[in-house]
Amino acid sequence: MRKRYLVAYDVRNPERLRTMRRVMLGFGEPLQYSVFVCELSEKEKALMIGALTEIIHQAEDRVLIADLGIAGGTGDLRIEFLGQMEELPERRPVVI
Repeated sequence: MRKRYLVAYDVRNPERLRTMRRVMLGFGEPLQYSVFVCELSEKEKALMIGALTEIIHQAEDRVLIADLGIAGGTGDLRIEFLGQMEELPERRPVVI
């Protein structure tokens, strides 16, 4: 079963920030520079967490992972935009 996750990160170092973005592009679609929506299996989520844990500096950076529920379910209804509207990405295969 795939779930939809909202992943946001605050990384202080510019090099780590660029690395985070490159890694996250392999797991999901950007909604904003440091905010991604991802549809992942439990295994893919574990792989993502492992990859991000290797990048971040535990004392300076943080990553938020919000479970929005089953992919294709009501998770889409839990995301709202103010200002410039952004379409949520279509379901697509995940490349890891």
